[in-house]
Amino acid sequence: MPSLDDLKKRITSVKSTQKITKAMKMVATAKLRKAQENAEKGRPYSERMNNIILNLSGGVSDKENSSKLLVGTGKDDTHLCVVLTADRGLCGGFNTNIIKKAKSHFEDLKKQGKNLKIITVGMKGYDQLKRNYSNQIIEKITFKESKNINYFDADKVGKIVLEKFEKEEFDVCHIFYNQFKNVMTQIPQKQQIIPLQKEENADTPEKNNLNYEFEPDEDEILNNLLPKNISTQIFKAMLENSASEQGSRMTAMDNATRNAGELVDKLSIEYNRSRQAAITKELIEIISGAESL
Repeated sequence: MPSLDDLKKRITSVKSTQKITKAMKMVATAKLRKAQENAEKGRPYSERMNNIILNLSGGVSDKENSSKLLVGTGKDDTHLCVVLTADRGLCGGFNTNIIKKAKSHFEDLKKQGKNLKIITVGMKGYDQLKRNYSNQIIEKITFKESKNINYFDADKVGKIVLEKFEKEEFDVCHIFYNQFKNVMTQIPQKQQIIPLQKEENADTPEKNNLNYEFEPDEDEILNNLLPKNISTQIFKAMLENSASEQGSRMTAMDNATRNAGELVDKLSIEYNRSRQAAITKELIEIISGAESL
């Protein structure tokens, strides 16, 4: 049984931890509001850009010579997976859920006999994947020093992906991230960005029978838009991840604060019982000593 001093130190330690988790929850709450706004503003832009490119591709006359970013290489032997996670922990199951979604896809590719290449964005993703997929990880990217999510960071990842695609290092590319729904719910997503594919949750634009004339032509517009769209989709995923991370951290720290409070109550009861037992023991010894005299 722990001594009174040990229990007292433990109570003090848990109370200090409780103050830290409470402060982290408040910080996450403050950051969440801005991150959520950014994620919600980014969704319509990225979805509309995808739809515009897909609509433009319908008017391309020579589809065989179209950009490979749109129609693909004609093969699907080698798959590149860009796994976007956080650089910091203490955010509940945020990172684990993304990794679980990615690993499920990796296993499917393995069963189909496909080649796998991985780019990790965020230290936590790399830490969890390096044990089983160290040979498949070809690039490790971290933005730990960046205070806020910005397009330049996403563009850096996009350029790396495009460079490897131009060198014919892969045929198909997917990105993995968490889509923010609310503070309690973040949904792991898999999105194909090369060759371009319609998003599952995207709204389908209304089609009409009007014929448009483009200046310059569709091919030239697509050649300019497609590389930018890669960075745009990665940026959208990073914004969704940022909001999901803060929401998950807020929930995790709230649970930790409540658990710490329950533990303090439990330890306080144990401390009071031990203290009462020690006082009772001393009284019995004093009374017994007095009677013997």
